Amino acid sequence: MPAARRGIAHNWCMRPSIAFELLPRDLSAYRQGNTGIDYVHRFSSGKPGPHLLVNALTHGNELCGMVAATHLLDNAVRPKIGTLTVSFANVAAYESFDAQQPFESRQLVHNLNRIWSPELLDGSDDSPELRRARALRPVVAAADHILDIHSTSQDVQPFWVYPAFARNAEVALGIGLPPVHMVMPDGLGSGTPLVQHGRHGEASGDAGCAMVVECGQHFSRSAGELATRVALDFLSQFGLIAPREDRKPPAPQQRFQLLRTCMVETPEFRFTRPLIGFETFAAGELIATDGAQEIRALEDCTVFMPTRAPIVGREAVYLTRAL
Repeated sequence: MPAARRGIAHNWCMRPSIAFELLPRDLSAYRQGNTGIDYVHRFSSGKPGPHLLVNALTHGNELCGMVAATHLLDNAVRPKIGTLTVSFANVAAYESFDAQQPFESRQLVHNLNRIWSPELLDGSDDSPELRRARALRPVVAAADHILDIHSTSQDVQPFWVYPAFARNAEVALGIGLPPVHMVMPDGLGSGTPLVQHGRHGEASGDAGCAMVVECGQHFSRSAGELATRVALDFLSQFGLIAPREDRKPPAPQQRFQLLRTCMVETPEFRFTRPLIGFETFAAGELIATDGAQEIRALEDCTVFMPTRAPIVGREAVYLTRAL
């Protein structure tokens, strides 16, 4: 399909091809879990304790979560207390992977990480992602604490993303890896992510932590290694397993607050210079143009996840300030 028909904004800052250190593997052996929902596996210790969910493949081409989830299952990681659930979310998109178009398998129709609102889940719209989210809804709702494993299109330092609740910060700071945090005081601004579904998106109540970890570039071996380490540290943080023997003390932490989520509105979207993420702009400095609209820094800011290939209707860049 021609780029213009897909709504892709032609952009001189699109990146060259990336080496594949990670590629998809056949997940058919993991399809039949023990919950009645495909690709969802649950293990109870029979002892009191929290229920933890480790979720992979919310986006089909973010392979590090697959590495971590299969590690937990292949190595028979079982909780000493409480309950562990391991899930593979958008397997249909994952199975559409094409090495010639490796970024296209992020989703089939909807972004599975933007549709967790009651309006969409209870609405009449239909897509593979909406059907999957509706199937996974009780899985997400049952978990006390959630780790949703992601990766980035650009090769940048890994980081956490989570709603600005103290319970999330406490766990992310306690795990300490990765040492960079993007905190959302008012949500993502472009839809409802899985970690803000139901009670996990509420400031009060009995909700536990719910966090995204961005582990590095989609197809890098190091992203899979980090995803596995963070998943194990997440489990040990709540006492479900013993701490890793090679776990190191937390490094100094950097925290950023999300100020604005900028969307691509026209095919003429352009950054003023090539960006991969973590670049800084002075207050008022021009970051991008989108047709006649100018996107300028609201204050001295750091950019997160600038789009690799702008697509109308999707996120362009996140503007943040250091905390």
